Amino acid sequence: MIRIRRAYEPAARGDGRRVLVDRIWPRGVSKEEAQVDEWLKEIAPSNELRKWFGHDPERWEEFRKRYFRELDARPELVQQLREWADGHTVTLVYGARDTEHNNAVALKEYLEA
Repeated sequence: MIRIRRAYEPAARGDGRRVLVDRIWPRGVSKEEAQVDEWLKEIAPSNELRKWFGHDPERWEEFRKRYFRELDARPELVQQLREWADGHTVTLVYGARDTEHNNAVALKEYLEA
């Protein structure tokens, strides 16, 4: 099972393995508060893609396509997440304000496809 949670929300008992999937550590959140088990910076969108997207909902569909292509090029990281989620709960932790248009939402969709 794959869940999603903002880094600014407290960890929940059912989160399982918490994996930060952002390239940049969430501002103002300590490591103790975040309670992440893993930080997979490499699975986050490239800096170029992240800056281009800028969390603009009008660019969401194109962002997803471009991010999925980047994920296609990182099969070992995708496989690692899938293995962790096989029979266990994994929570993708992210820092963005927009809860509908962010890389964790796209990554969850990619992993479940």
